[in-house]
Amino acid sequence: MNSHLDLLESIIERIGESVIASNDTVEKFAHSMNTLSEKIQQQEYQIEQQGYQIFALTETIQTLVDSQVESREQLNQVTSLLQTLVTTLNDQVVNNEK
Repeated sequence: MNSHLDLLESIIERIGESVIASNDTVEKFAHSMNTLSEKIQQQEYQIEQQGYQIFALTETIQTLVDSQVESREQLNQVTSLLQTLVTTLNDQVVNNEK
């Protein structure tokens, strides 16, 4: 009878050790999942910030393009005025030579 109790005690002890080991494994897994979740949240925040930066960069590029178009139009106007001025001056020189 004593050997049956010893065997039963041994089995219960192994079951207890298995439960403790399982609990430790679950706790480590939960900790790993928590760490992974935190990293994912950080990456989501970084991606969101990068999205804002890309939007700001796009807006800046559009402003630059608009400014360049405006500058080009102004240069075309100045070029046209200079051509008119040169033509007028040439006409005056020709008229003065007559």
